[in-house]
Amino acid sequence: MAEFPDCVAARSLRHLVELTREVAAGNRAVMLFVIQRTDCDRFDTAADLDPAYAKGLIAAAAAGVEVLCYDCDIEVNAVRLARSVPWRPAKG
Repeated sequence: MAEFPDCVAARSLRHLVELTREVAAGNRAVMLFVIQRTDCDRFDTAADLDPAYAKGLIAAAAAGVEVLCYDCDIEVNAVRLARSVPWRPAKG
């Protein structure tokens, strides 16, 4: 499982709030997580490291922010967006 963030991410939480405001204003907002590894088949927040961010992502998604997660194909000369990876929200 891939997780984000790797520390307290107050700035990232503010971005989620901004994305939620965009949805409230009638715009589309997307939070895209790009997993630059080949050994992960799901994504979640690291709620143990930043419970506020975990709750914030769940709240943003509930408000209409689209949460997309993709892994990558990694080669010597290229990194390409590959497959959609499911987000399995923890109990935030």
